[in-house]
Amino acid sequence: MTNTNWQQGELIEVTIADLSDTGDGVGRYNDRVVFVPDSVPGDRVVVRLLHVKPKYAHGKIQELLQRSPHRQRPSCIVADKCGGCQWQHINYEFQLTAKRNQVIQALERIGGFTQPSVDPVLVPGSPLGYRNKATYPVGKSSTGQVQTGYYQKASHQLINLNQCPVQDSRLNPLLAEVKLDIQKRGWQIYDERRHQGQIRHLGLRIGRRTGEILLTLVVKDWHLPCIETQAQEWLQRYPQLVGVSLNRNGDRTNAIFGSETRCIAGMPYLHEKFAGLEFQVLPDTFFQVYTETAEALLEVIQSELNLQGYEVLVDAYCGIGTLTLPLAKQVQQATGLEVQAEAVQQAILNAQRNGINNVTFQTGAVEKLLPQMESVPDVVLLDPPRKGCDRAVIESLRQTKPQRIVYVSCKVATLARDLKLLCQDGLYTLTRVQPADFFPQTAHVEAAAFLALSQ
Repeated sequence: MTNTNWQQGELIEVTIADLSDTGDGVGRYNDRVVFVPDSVPGDRVVVRLLHVKPKYAHGKIQELLQRSPHRQRPSCIVADKCGGCQWQHINYEFQLTAKRNQVIQALERIGGFTQPSVDPVLVPGSPLGYRNKATYPVGKSSTGQVQTGYYQKASHQLINLNQCPVQDSRLNPLLAEVKLDIQKRGWQIYDERRHQGQIRHLGLRIGRRTGEILLTLVVKDWHLPCIETQAQEWLQRYPQLVGVSLNRNGDRTNAIFGSETRCIAGMPYLHEKFAGLEFQVLPDTFFQVYTETAEALLEVIQSELNLQGYEVLVDAYCGIGTLTLPLAKQVQQATGLEVQAEAVQQAILNAQRNGINNVTFQTGAVEKLLPQMESVPDVVLLDPPRKGCDRAVIESLRQTKPQRIVYVSCKVATLARDLKLLCQDGLYTLTRVQPADFFPQTAHVEAAAFLALSQ
């Protein structure tokens, strides 16, 4: 080993000291950073360097010299191969510590906040069996057997699964058995290299409170022989299954769902109860995968806002109204903004279903709709995608100056970036940040940040 250079393939010995926001362990070797998947802070490991840069490298564990006290045996027999989870080898208490630190570090390093007030990570339920939705690639083994599962880490090799410990256990029988039916029907499996074949993905979704299940096959085109007969067989076999749909995705793309879905048998949606309300959820509707955590975070938002009934609220990026509708019951008027027209239609139906009449929904990009609002809302709820808010949204808020802003984020780096802009020149004060664990066993963390207009 050399003290001045390092080379691909070289073996080095490092102690893992931290976890990156992508889930890899982080160690140092001669003042240079080494990222090591499947490692845990406290591990002492021999690492083979795979990708080497002047100031950092990525490596692979060659030998575990000393086990971290935070290391545990994974719950899943393919956890070391499957790319669905990253952290099953890390005990859950330490996962939560790492996630809170991830939020604090982003706020300090990117946002420029000094000692931000970050609560312990919100965890209302179990770190296993929580996912209400799973979408599995479909492939074939070397012997021609239909397989479903997740791709192996850092590869396109499918790991076949008959059950998954992080999904709702009521979905496991379908995961194990539906691929056998696909095999019997002789349906062709999609080959992405040749852009041939039919079946691309198997989608399963369940209402955690209602138990209703949707099954969706993502296909290259609509021609799937005997799908109506098979769909009826599935409905008869699985009492909780309420609908079977096809989604067409004929593009050469990594995107899972295409733009059109057809219900083949049963209902095109399932019913779910959330925060005392009833929602209709479609196969491709955005709905948080951990229902209980979403409810718990909503309760924190409601408690922190302490709404009195006279407020005007705007929910930007509102989706199907998951947060808009419970909050609308506590204010004078609520407005939801959403770019996807189908989600807005679902939000309107959900409002009608629950008898909520003081809410309106507008279709369009938030960066265009928000500056056009006729009056200044008292509260603005932001729940943008991972890329965060468009700069025009930030500028609009800085100009209109609503009294309070709640920013729900699924990527803490863009959250910190946007909070820095909102709080620039002392316009807003960051009063509290509540992290929440929507994806146990992964490095992913969400957070709700509360801003108050400075007086």
